Amino acid sequence: MLAAVTLVGAALAGCTGEQFQKGYILPPGALEQIPIGASQDQVLIVMGTPSTVATLDGEVFYYISQRSERPVAFMNQKVVDQRVIAVYFDKNRRVRRLANYGLQDGKIFDSISRTTPTSGQEMSYLTPLFKLLSFN
Repeated sequence: MLAAVTLVGAALAGCTGEQFQKGYILPPGALEQIPIGASQDQVLIVMGTPSTVATLDGEVFYYISQRSERPVAFMNQKVVDQRVIAVYFDKNRRVRRLANYGLQDGKIFDSISRTTPTSGQEMSYLTPLFKLLSFN
């Protein structure tokens, strides 16, 4: 009986939860190393190559990531965090704004300025990025 309980316990220990990271992994302290006015080259050195680039009103670098977990092996993954870090540049290729977009209450939310974006052009670009992340 003790052997059976030990065997079942060992089998269940192999089924513990897992965490998954997809996309960009933000280096610790990276955003603090990019002040407003920093050059585009400095951003590339600190952050690396962006996931995608857009030209809205100047150039924007987007770094996209998703974190999910599975509490028990063989179950479906559950998304616990989605992030789009946006670095906005002016016409001189200098940082004019940083944003760290996530999902809060089902809406795209900038955790740096604690605001939701209102620009129609920007929202039309961010919404598909979050939908793209939602695939499992």
